[in-house]
Amino acid sequence: MTRVIHTGDTHLGYQQYHRPERREDFLDAFRQVAEDAIEDDVAAVVHAGDLFHDRQPTLPDIMGAMSVLQTLDDADIPFLAVVGNHESKRDAQWLDLFESLGLARRLGPNPVELDDVAFYGLDFVARAKRPDLAYDFAPHDAEHAVLVSHGLFQPFPHGDWDAQKVLAESTVEFDAVLLGDNHKPQTKQVEDPHEAWLTYCGSTERASADERDERGYNLVVFDDDIDIRRRGLDTREFVFVDVELSAGEGPSRVRERVGQYDLADAVVVVSIRGDGDPIAPATIEEFAADRGALVVRVTDHRELADESDVDVSFADPDEAVRERIHDLGLSPAAHDLDETIRASKVPDSNVADAVEDRVQEFVDDADSGAFQSARDTDGATDDESASEDGEATASGADTDGQVTMEDYL
Repeated sequence: MTRVIHTGDTHLGYQQYHRPERREDFLDAFRQVAEDAIEDDVAAVVHAGDLFHDRQPTLPDIMGAMSVLQTLDDADIPFLAVVGNHESKRDAQWLDLFESLGLARRLGPNPVELDDVAFYGLDFVARAKRPDLAYDFAPHDAEHAVLVSHGLFQPFPHGDWDAQKVLAESTVEFDAVLLGDNHKPQTKQVEDPHEAWLTYCGSTERASADERDERGYNLVVFDDDIDIRRRGLDTREFVFVDVELSAGEGPSRVRERVGQYDLADAVVVVSIRGDGDPIAPATIEEFAADRGALVVRVTDHRELADESDVDVSFADPDEAVRERIHDLGLSPAAHDLDETIRASKVPDSNVADAVEDRVQEFVDDADSGAFQSARDTDGATDDESASEDGEATASGADTDGQVTMEDYL
């Protein structure tokens, strides 16, 4: 029997709400995971990516991570991990540094065998680079095989990476896939192409007010069968106050509802709906702060609804920018970079690296015409040029051959 802790999305260094206390909370949650691992004497701590929140963590964040990893190492508990999208860099990863210090193992196509389980890794891979990715893994002699990866996988909701395709095309038959990226813990068993467990461990701290459930990690037991159990962590209290105002009700009703909770050192999230009187959020924030709340956020959803009903024909900034860019006759490469910077869902902290990656791809494919002005094309419109370029570069790979995982690991 082999028992491991499956964790991920620790997001060390995230100073949520611009409060240093929240930055420390993320490290404290990770430290709790290590303490639980030592107390339970597990075979390993397996981290499914986004150890850090940013590609350029500060020195205190790096030292904090190292202190936790040193604690695990002193207890002879291996730390096995992959690289997530928040922390991924073009060159050496922070995980490589920790591996060079003997504090971690970066999982990849070659197995790391512990007891009767072989662990493999697949770092986060951008969507455009997945179609030609070959899932080549070296053979193993263990009873169980596990893939650790980071991304939003189907068949879970909102997935854009087909886990069953990965299982079908892998050269190793995996019994379980331990995942990171989705901060909501979820577990599913699939039978096609073969029976396997897919599980997200969730984040160890709340990275947004939408994450209302208790934070925690998975304890995974490999025996004759695979058992996945959820364990909670003692994290900072989030107080969620949902207020439905009836006609004639206003600030006093909201204060009454907020005052029903112990707010000391808590993050307080107040949501207001209904037909009541207008609310000044600042008055509610002051009320909660006077009762010891660390952070107070008040959202009046009625105001948001009113704003969505207003049709302002002259104030659609995105459309105005698109029209202006069209008039400039920019090249497909310029269009692509504009989308990366202005309209992409790339985390703000990673935009610079994402732009660098795209520019390098255009430079490497000098014959694509990506830098040719739309006005210089033979009658083609900007959109047509951009579309043609997208088709030529979407795979992110040489179409004459497959891309192996070593290209990304």
